[in-house]
Amino acid sequence: MAGMGKVDYARLQQFVDKVESSLGGDQVDQFMEACAKELAARLLAKVVKRTPVGVYPHRVGGTLRRGWTAEKQQDVTSYVNSLQVTKTGGSYQIEIVNPVEYASYVEFGHRTRNHKGWVEGKFMLTISEQEIRDAAPAILERKLQRKLGEAFK
Repeated sequence: MAGMGKVDYARLQQFVDKVESSLGGDQVDQFMEACAKELAARLLAKVVKRTPVGVYPHRVGGTLRRGWTAEKQQDVTSYVNSLQVTKTGGSYQIEIVNPVEYASYVEFGHRTRNHKGWVEGKFMLTISEQEIRDAAPAILERKLQRKLGEAFK
């Protein structure tokens, strides 16, 4: 056919090889785990900021806030990187837990001690989860673009 150029299959194969080396085999799992950890770290940063700290007559609390990182004195990203990512089918999951016994009462609210009133929940995890759900597509798209950009170098 007139006007058709030659196809350089060698260059095409080089490109395919680069993409496969960037996202082939175990690389996909590693990339997906990195995505899960990035979203978890962002979630945890938000929820820690939203978690109230009690102020008492002779001390300042913080047990509930420290509970998000299992009382470890490390930043959120380091803590999340220490967590295991579980793959079930095509889903990658990280479990974020606050083991402090009253965490759910602060999250969702509770009756007062005399059972005549109600203390509103803070919804620190619920609100943070929704914000991450809303932001996740853009975050993951940027991360994927950076990863694919490596194949074009």
